[in-house]
Amino acid sequence: MSETITYTVAGMTCDHCKHAVSSELSSVAGVAAVEVDLGTKLVTVTGEGLDDSALRAAIEEAGYEAA
Repeated sequence: MSETITYTVAGMTCDHCKHAVSSELSSVAGVAAVEVDLGTKLVTVTGEGLDDSALRAAIEEAGYEAA
C-alpha cells in the first residue's frame, strides 16, 4: 500500500538544492517518488513502508532540516 509524507524544508532555493534533497531521499528504502516544490518549500515523498526517521536523516544529509 502506497503512502505519502510531506515535509517543509526551509533553505532550498535552487535546482541544486532540489537535486540534493531528491537524490538523498531517493536512496532511502521504500521511496518510489520524490517531488520538491521550491516555491512552497514542500517535499513530498511517496512509497511503501516509509520510515520517517530515515527520511528526515536523508534530508539532513543533504544539508537541510525537515519540519
